[in-house]
Amino acid sequence: MPLFPHPHHQPEWQPPHPPALTPGFPGWLEERLFDQRIVMLRGQITHETASGIAAALLTLDSAGPEVVHLHVSSPGGGLGAALSVVDVLDALSAPVHALVTSEAGGAALAVLAAADQRAAYRHARFKLSEPRAAGVTGTADEVAAAAGQHLRELEEVVVRLAAITGKPRSRIEDDLSAGRALSAAEALEYGLIDEVVTPKKNGPR
Repeated sequence: MPLFPHPHHQPEWQPPHPPALTPGFPGWLEERLFDQRIVMLRGQITHETASGIAAALLTLDSAGPEVVHLHVSSPGGGLGAALSVVDVLDALSAPVHALVTSEAGGAALAVLAAADQRAAYRHARFKLSEPRAAGVTGTADEVAAAAGQHLRELEEVVVRLAAITGKPRSRIEDDLSAGRALSAAEALEYGLIDEVVTPKKNGPR
């Protein structure tokens, strides 16, 4: 076999493999899940991951009216990035069912609250904590404007959580400030989710 291919021999062109939307997830697996109308939200929510998730949700919505399943395993992230996903969820025609597979906290709670139905695995954990604001530098007026924007966005999260849980807004604010942690069963009682997924098997025989 020659060390160098003949200059006129070109390998057959292959289309580039789309990058995985989820860090650490192989593209082929993500594509398989996508075919089953499953979108993964894993890790910190950044503007990059939010853009990928939004694109996946919009694509599935345009493909048909069937349920889209959003699997959530995120401790939080940027509130602005999370709300960009919320805007897409609000605009979808297809219903979205969220499933917390591991954890949900901070800004991820805003995404969870925007789903039509919410469930969690038995060992999932929830952290009621205030979503963080993006670091802002600039003049005093710019910093003050950014702080005001963050407070308005945080208020939207509180309103959404109060709506799905039936809790007073003051209670939601207190729990977010305290960083209250909940098990899946406690999240069900709190009203964050509608169902805890139970084992389909009866255990070892």
